[in-house]
Amino acid sequence: MTLILNSPETFAAESLAGFVAANGTRVRPAPGGVVRSTVRVPGKVAVVVGGGSGHYPAFAGVVGEGLADGAVCGDVFASPSTRQVMDICRAVDQGAGVWLSFGNYAGDVLNFSAAATRLRAQGMRVALLAVTDDVASASPAERHRRRGVAGDLVVFKVAGAAAEAGYDLDAVEAVASRANDRTRSFGAAFDGCTLPGAEAPLFTLPAGTIAWGLGVHGEPGVGDGPLPSADELAAELVRRVLEDKPAVGGSRVAVLLNGLGSVKYEELFVLWSAVLPLLEAAGLDVVAPEVGELVTSLDMAGCSLTVSWLDDELETLWLAPADSPAFRRTAPAPLDPTPVPLGAARPAVEASSEVGQQAGVCVHQAVEAVAALLRDLEDELGRLDAVAGDGDHGRGMARGSAAALAGATAAVDAGGDAPTVLRNAGEEWADKAGGTSGALWGAGLLAAAERLPSDAVPTDADIVAAVVNAWRQVKAIGGAEVGDKTLVDALEPFAVTLQERFDAGDDLETAWDVGVSAAQSAAAATAGIAARMGRSRVLGAKSLGSPDPGATSLAAVIGALAPVLTPRHATSPA
Repeated sequence: MTLILNSPETFAAESLAGFVAANGTRVRPAPGGVVRSTVRVPGKVAVVVGGGSGHYPAFAGVVGEGLADGAVCGDVFASPSTRQVMDICRAVDQGAGVWLSFGNYAGDVLNFSAAATRLRAQGMRVALLAVTDDVASASPAERHRRRGVAGDLVVFKVAGAAAEAGYDLDAVEAVASRANDRTRSFGAAFDGCTLPGAEAPLFTLPAGTIAWGLGVHGEPGVGDGPLPSADELAAELVRRVLEDKPAVGGSRVAVLLNGLGSVKYEELFVLWSAVLPLLEAAGLDVVAPEVGELVTSLDMAGCSLTVSWLDDELETLWLAPADSPAFRRTAPAPLDPTPVPLGAARPAVEASSEVGQQAGVCVHQAVEAVAALLRDLEDELGRLDAVAGDGDHGRGMARGSAAALAGATAAVDAGGDAPTVLRNAGEEWADKAGGTSGALWGAGLLAAAERLPSDAVPTDADIVAAVVNAWRQVKAIGGAEVGDKTLVDALEPFAVTLQERFDAGDDLETAWDVGVSAAQSAAAATAGIAARMGRSRVLGAKSLGSPDPGATSLAAVIGALAPVLTPRHATSPA
């Protein structure tokens, strides 16, 4: 919902004023909306677009060179008045006529048509086009009844480029109409939008549900279904659009993947990575795609796919330069043909002896146990981390340990020994987990591998030395001390206790158990510490009363290793 406002009644006007203040080199205010602030070109056809507010970048965001000369801006989701339309047309007319366009909605049709009629009666040449790209809103036989959604941008861009190139009004009208006839869109929503000042969204969906065929004024979809994966969503969007392909369509297409307000760029990029191969598999050649927020609906959680089938003229106009606050196009720089270097290759694993391979299997079993544990603890660790951090610790640990298991499995399959398997696990953990924990766990496992013998079964002393080396390396690269509220608060008591008890004559299993108890107690005690390191440091006081997720996960891991690791230690092959 809209959180920054003074009052619902002034929201649209204040938003437009702020937009103009932020983009004064491209736009300036005018009665009814905004117009270009750059020098006018006498004899150029004026392009005017418009509709209700709440759809930014539509409509004010596309005012600029190569696009619109003016935008008429109504209240949120409300058509501008007839007078507003007339005022903007008068402000931008350079004597060559005005091409006037909007999405095909009843209020817009009435007010823009009335304005065009009155302006024509006063001697101004006006061409009128309602964009009709939404395939969900009417059948192909009734295309004239379809709504205008994100396809607005394609039609506006073509018309703006044509006018900038010197087309007369009839030619602008003809090429824009052709673009509209060749443009198709289909959208989906996960939840509705909330009008400024309203306490509830215009519609809601049950958890795990998607609405197919939404509009951009808060209308619900024309049908619901179970929430799909990104790949499934891509397949449905592409299918719905391509099923309505125009008869004149070729292979070259302009494509928009549009976020409607709450579906953000990273999500759209995930979706685009699935959409593009489907379009290419259908024989389409995508020309200068646009992925982002192009025509929104306040905070609606939704997205839409637009495909516009191009001919040579439409492609030229789609690619023509443009400079507006929200849409800019310049000539692309030459592409670099040099191949990108591949990532660093992992050293090949050399097969060890039978004894070494047995030791490698034992290490693999330990990594497997850790991955299973952290997969089960993902949600709990995430909740702990969300208290004063960013909530990603559980996910990072699950992802890192899963990658470590994959690396360990590859090494075991190749006949690797104990240090090789552990080294592969550490490299994959550090590479795939990301974040602070990924770096620390990766470094710790690599340091532990340095103390394991090659082509042999590790002794009790080797295992203790590996733990101690891991602790020292983690402290060295992380810089944390006990009391900073990090994993070191659990790792150091474990390593120190393990070494002390082993040196005092305890067997490894006993020393390990005592060390685990020390680590678990220390991890629990971090609840009484204010964080002094990492992201949680900023909200250190907020972390009081909650144990550190890094220390908690480490204590859980070494506890899970006890039944896997210590019964298998030996000084000779089992």
